[in-house]
Amino acid sequence: MTIRLPHGTYEPRTEPAAHAPTGAPLTSRTVFSAAHVVADPYADVTPDSPAAVDWDATLAFRRHLWAHGLGVAEAMDTAQRGMGLDWAGAAELIRRSAAEAKAAGGRIAAGVGTDQLTAPADLAAVRAAYEEQLALVEDCGAQPVLMASRALAAAARSADDYVTLYSHLLRQAGEPVVLHWLGPMFDPALEGYWGSADLDTATDTFLKVIAEHPDKVDGIKVSLLDAGREVELRRRLPEGVRCYTGDDFHYPELIEGDDHGFSHALLGVFDPLGPLAAEAVRVLDTGDKEGFRALLDPTVALSRHLFQAPTRFYKTGVVLLAWLAGHQDHFTMVGGLQSARSLPHLARAYELADRLGLFPDPGLAESRMKSLLSVYGVEQ
Repeated sequence: MTIRLPHGTYEPRTEPAAHAPTGAPLTSRTVFSAAHVVADPYADVTPDSPAAVDWDATLAFRRHLWAHGLGVAEAMDTAQRGMGLDWAGAAELIRRSAAEAKAAGGRIAAGVGTDQLTAPADLAAVRAAYEEQLALVEDCGAQPVLMASRALAAAARSADDYVTLYSHLLRQAGEPVVLHWLGPMFDPALEGYWGSADLDTATDTFLKVIAEHPDKVDGIKVSLLDAGREVELRRRLPEGVRCYTGDDFHYPELIEGDDHGFSHALLGVFDPLGPLAAEAVRVLDTGDKEGFRALLDPTVALSRHLFQAPTRFYKTGVVLLAWLAGHQDHFTMVGGLQSARSLPHLARAYELADRLGLFPDPGLAESRMKSLLSVYGVEQ
C-alpha cells in the first residue's frame, strides 16, 4: 500500500512504534518535554477568542510523557503561549497540570511571563505581572521558568533594566528557577533581549544576573539555535547551574556533551519524540554514547523540518504528529494555528515521522493523513 503525497508516493511502515513506557526516571540527564495543548474542536470560537481547550486530552498527553520518565515543561512556547493561549488559559493549564503531576508523580516546570499585559507597560507593571505569575506557579507546586517577556523587551531602555528586574524576581523566588532565553527566531518581539542585539554583550548581561544569584538559579534554557554559543555559555556558568538545551537543531551533540560538560534538555521537539528520546537517554544513562547518538541523530531531520522558518510555527507540525499518533482525535489548534503550515510541509512531517517509527499505529496515521490530504483535494 502506498499513500500519495504532494511530493510523490510513499510506502508507509507497518511496524508499530516500539518504545514502551517504563515510568523509570532518567538518571544522567534531566529532560523536560515542552508540551502542546489540545484544542476543543467543537467550541464555537474565532482565532481572536480565548483558547477553548480539551482538558481531558491535554492532561492525557502529559500523562503519556510522564509514563516515559520525562518531565513536562508547561505553559511555554509549545503550548502556544502568546500564540493563541492567553494568561487566563495558561493559568488554568498550570493549575490543572500541576495537580495532575502530583497525582501521577511526574515532574513539572511551568512558564512565568507577563502576558496578562495587553498594552504597552512600564517596568513597574512588568515586574508586577511577573510577580503575579511567579506566585501562581509556586503556589501550584511547579518549578518556575522565568520566560523572556515581550513587555520587558519593549519597556527596557538598558541592560541595567534587565539586571534590576530579574534580580528582584530571583530574590523573591522561594526555590531555584530556570531562566529562559528565547531567541527572536521563535518570537521576533524578543529581538535585543538582555539589552543588546549583540549576542556577546547580551550574554554578558545574562551571566551577570546568574552570577549575582547562583543559589536561586537551577539552570538556564537557551533557545538560540546556535550550538557553539550554547557550549561557550554552558562553560561559563557557575558551579551547580545547569544548562537546559532548547536547541531543536543540535540537541543530540549538546545533550551528549564533551570533556567539559553537557546540556540537560527542555525541548519542544521532545513532544512528538518523547518515547524515542526517553529511550535514547536511558541508553546514555548506561554510558553508551554511541548508542544514544544512533537513536537520536536520525530524529534531527524531522526536528529541523518542524522548526524551519518561520520557526514560531513549529507548533503546527507538533500537533499534526500528535493527531497522527492517536493522542488526540482531531487536527485543530487554538487560534486556528493548524493553517500556519502548508500541505507539503505537513506531508513531509508525516513521512519523516513514519520513517522514524514514531507512530504506535501506522495504519491509523496513514488513514488520518489520507483524510487530511483529501480535504486539500489530493486523490488517493
